[in-house]
Amino acid sequence: MDKALFTKGVALEYRALALAFLSLCLMFADNRFGYLDSVRFILSYTATPVYWVADMPARTSEFFDDVFVSHSDLLAENERLTNELLLAQRELQVLASLASENSRLRALNEAARIVEGEVLAAEIVNRSPERASKRVLINRGALHGVFVGQAMLAADGLMGQVVEVMPRSSWVLLISDPLHITPVEVNRNGERALARGVRGETDELELEFVTQTQDVRPGDLLVSSGMGQIYPKNFPVADVVSVDNDPGQDFAIIKARPRAKINSTRHVMLLIPPKQEVQL
Repeated sequence: MDKALFTKGVALEYRALALAFLSLCLMFADNRFGYLDSVRFILSYTATPVYWVADMPARTSEFFDDVFVSHSDLLAENERLTNELLLAQRELQVLASLASENSRLRALNEAARIVEGEVLAAEIVNRSPERASKRVLINRGALHGVFVGQAMLAADGLMGQVVEVMPRSSWVLLISDPLHITPVEVNRNGERALARGVRGETDELELEFVTQTQDVRPGDLLVSSGMGQIYPKNFPVADVVSVDNDPGQDFAIIKARPRAKINSTRHVMLLIPPKQEVQL
């Protein structure tokens, strides 16, 4: 029995040596001639599912990490982009406002060139709280040389005249106020009239004492006649919008719309009469 075991053990040793020798031969042959490349290529297909299954826990962990990290990153980026968009929109609005203001100032400068004499730039800072009164407050007063009765002009047309002066500000009565009367004439033919403001919230003018035989038509431009020596002659005032000739009335009912944008104009100029010294 012991001899049989010894014989079996010797046979196993020979087999191990034979397998080792065969392995060395195969390794040498594969390294020298590449006989087993195709075999390894085929075996790699069978081993791929094993590698994939073994790597699944790590892949699953990375997937969930990416999901949660990406979600938080997206929220942070979205907040950052929202803030940048708000800042960009604000800057765009500021630039648009500056461009619009520059355009109005250029128009005011062009209007100042056609007026005889000097002008004093001013800005409307408030409106009268009284509904029946159409007055505005400007940021120029006695210290700037402003005086009662001084004409105020906008780039598009007449605005009104100063009725109250304070040290650093003044109240101006607009031409659309019922208490204000503006001497005008039709630019087309020189027909003269008086334009008075209309009561109510609308900024309109009504021509007074115009007979039905006088030639005034819708669309006519009304300019200042220069009478009264308050407003410069031939400066735009309003456009005629309607003419109503009632046979039962002595005078025509003529409505006009001021050229100046009464409710939106902010930059204006005060007319300085010739030889008027102004302390700036």
